[in-house]
Amino acid sequence: MASETTHDPLNRRSFLGAAAAAISAGAFAAPFAMAQSKTVISKGEQNHSASNPGPINKSIANQNPSSELPPEEDHGDVSPFWYSFDLSHRRVQDGGWTRQVTEKDLPISKDLAGVNMRLTAGSYRELHWHTANEWAFMLYGSARVTVLNPDGTIFIGDVAKGDLWYFPAGFPHSIQGLGPDGCEFLLVFDEGSFSEYQTFLLSDWLIHTPKEIIRKNMHLTDAQVAKLPDDEEYIFPGHIPGSLEDDKRAVGGSAVESKVSYTFRMEAMQPTETNSGGDARIVDASVFPASKNIASALVTLKPGAVRELHWHPQASEWQYYIQGSGRMTVFASAGKARTMTFNANDVGFIPAVAGHYIENTGTEDLIFLELFKSSYYADFSLNQWIRRLPPNMIQDHLHLDSTETKSIPAEKLVTIAK
Repeated sequence: MASETTHDPLNRRSFLGAAAAAISAGAFAAPFAMAQSKTVISKGEQNHSASNPGPINKSIANQNPSSELPPEEDHGDVSPFWYSFDLSHRRVQDGGWTRQVTEKDLPISKDLAGVNMRLTAGSYRELHWHTANEWAFMLYGSARVTVLNPDGTIFIGDVAKGDLWYFPAGFPHSIQGLGPDGCEFLLVFDEGSFSEYQTFLLSDWLIHTPKEIIRKNMHLTDAQVAKLPDDEEYIFPGHIPGSLEDDKRAVGGSAVESKVSYTFRMEAMQPTETNSGGDARIVDASVFPASKNIASALVTLKPGAVRELHWHPQASEWQYYIQGSGRMTVFASAGKARTMTFNANDVGFIPAVAGHYIENTGTEDLIFLELFKSSYYADFSLNQWIRRLPPNMIQDHLHLDSTETKSIPAEKLVTIAK
């Protein structure tokens, strides 16, 4: 599966920060980024109309060739559905860093927002809670997580690369990097405007509560109250904990242990769908009951393979690309379609019910996550729809006879080989 994700400060897109707003707003408009007919594009390619003799940032243009010179099938004004964490500001603290992609960065993504975070060994994302449900995927290393239930029981668990967790809105929780090198993970929240920097922090609350109230509430002495933090901690170093069993025993053992598991081994599970084109691991509330409002899929496409033409009926799709490179065309109805290119650490977005595909255009496996603000995963396969209709109906619509129609796969394949 995915190789360990690294982030070189001089990588292929580190220079792009100044262009973020322009790209997100659609201001980076190449000669064919707007509506063009097949005839005009074809003629333009032949008569030099696509040339651009003026100033151009070649590095940006080369990163998204499908915007610089779109396929002839692209048409109409479709909002950008690409962004990259490499364009996002990193908040670096002693113990790790974080960055986010929200509705401010990708305006069409109103349902989901994402955060990329790194914690060094022993370091914490401070005890906190927030207004949105939190779904997470471990990209690297290992971590220990805790979450408290309203009945006073607590879940404590360890997660490693390829694992998930899910924390319900309002439930207090923590994340701590383990040895030998901490962790890095993706967080997804079911609020497009969610900000990682507006969470309810334990230190922040205590700082803004009168010391006399804290003394009374916690039964602490004045000297003990004076030891409490005088500034928010957010991400900070700590001691690498002992064994998971020791931590569980220290808080009260099975008597206070949560009956709900908030973690799941996604990458280790058997693929839900697999064939020569790749595979998909689908996780929703049917297999991970704690994940009540975010469904997901981990998809692997072999070189040249495609995620078949399909759409999702119940929710928009937020994507995160882990490895490889590919392109996606989104069909937005009424003659509107646009193609964009994606690489590792990029975010993609497809509006609910919009038709789309993803093609692996590279030489290694393309691995990406699909996320939905929904308790269940659902999609419609174009191939399967066609094959479930009477032959005469298909012939009238697509001009294919019954023999030709039979070459179209009758079952949902999810991935289709080159």
